[in-house]
Amino acid sequence: MDVILDVLDTFVFDRVYASVLPIGNTTLEYAFQPPLNQHVGRYYPLQPSEWATASSWKRDYLPRQAASLFFLMWFFGVAMYLFGSTLLYHTIFDKSLLQHPRILKNQIALEIKQGLLAMPIMSILTVPFFLTEIRGWSKLYDFASEAPFPAYNYLQYPLFIAFTDSGIYWIHRWLHHPLVYRWLHKKHHKWVVPTPFASYAFNPVDGWSQSLPYHLFPMLFPLQKSAYIGLFVFVTMWTVVIHDAECLSRSAVVNGPECHTLHHLYFNYNYGQFTTLWDRLGGTYRKAKGDELKAVKTH
Repeated sequence: MDVILDVLDTFVFDRVYASVLPIGNTTLEYAFQPPLNQHVGRYYPLQPSEWATASSWKRDYLPRQAASLFFLMWFFGVAMYLFGSTLLYHTIFDKSLLQHPRILKNQIALEIKQGLLAMPIMSILTVPFFLTEIRGWSKLYDFASEAPFPAYNYLQYPLFIAFTDSGIYWIHRWLHHPLVYRWLHKKHHKWVVPTPFASYAFNPVDGWSQSLPYHLFPMLFPLQKSAYIGLFVFVTMWTVVIHDAECLSRSAVVNGPECHTLHHLYFNYNYGQFTTLWDRLGGTYRKAKGDELKAVKTH
C-alpha cells in the first residue's frame, strides 16, 4: 500500500492537498521532508510532482495518510464491487432466480444500496490496518530475495488461504450466535436467494469483522507486497463469486457458490470462505443432495 500511495500522491493527492491546504513558503519545508517516493523508488525512479511539498499536510503526516487511504479504499471497494457483481450478473448468474418466491421486490436495488452504504464505513474501520503497513509496522516485504527462505515465496499463498479460511470460519460462526446475529449479521441474511450484488450488502461492522484475518496475516507472517495486492483483489472477487447462486463447483473441498447458496438457504451450514475443511471439522458442512438446488429454484 505504501507503493500505491507514493504513486497516487505523485499523480493525484499532492495537487489536491496543495489546493485545499496550501502552504506559503515550501523551500524550507522541503529540507525537512523524508525522501519522497522512497517506496515506489525501490521499483521505479518516479520523480515527485511539483506540488509534493506545497501543502501544509506533508506526505508523512498521519491525518493526511489516513484521509488518502480512506478515499483509496472507498473508491477501490466500490469499483470492485460494482464491476465484479455486474460482470457476473450479466454472464453466469441464473436470472430465473429473480422469479423465485423468496426473492424480494426490487432486491438488486436494495442489495446495491446496502453495499454502497457499507463501503465508506468499512473503509474507515480498515484505515488503521493500512496505516500500520505503510509505516513499516507489518511483515510485508518488497522483493522475493527478502523472503525468509526461497520456497516461502510460493508457500505464502497456501499459508494465507489456510489462515484466512480458518479465521473467517470462526468469525462467521460467531456472527451467527443469537446474541450477535440480530445486531450484525441478520442484515446480510435478508437475501435468502442472493444475487452477486449481495456480496457486500451487509452491516459494515459485519463485513469488517470478516476481513480481520486478511489484515492480521501480514502482521503475523511475512508477505510479499505484490502478493498482498493480488490476494486482496482475489479475495474481493471471490466474495462476489460465491454469491452468484450458481453451482460453478461441486467440489467436496472448495467452498464455492453451491456451498454458500446453501448457507443462505439453510442458515446454520457452510460458514467457510475458501474450503470446506473447517465446516467438516466443526460439523457444519452440508452438500446439496441430488437436485436439491434445482428444486430450491422452483419452490
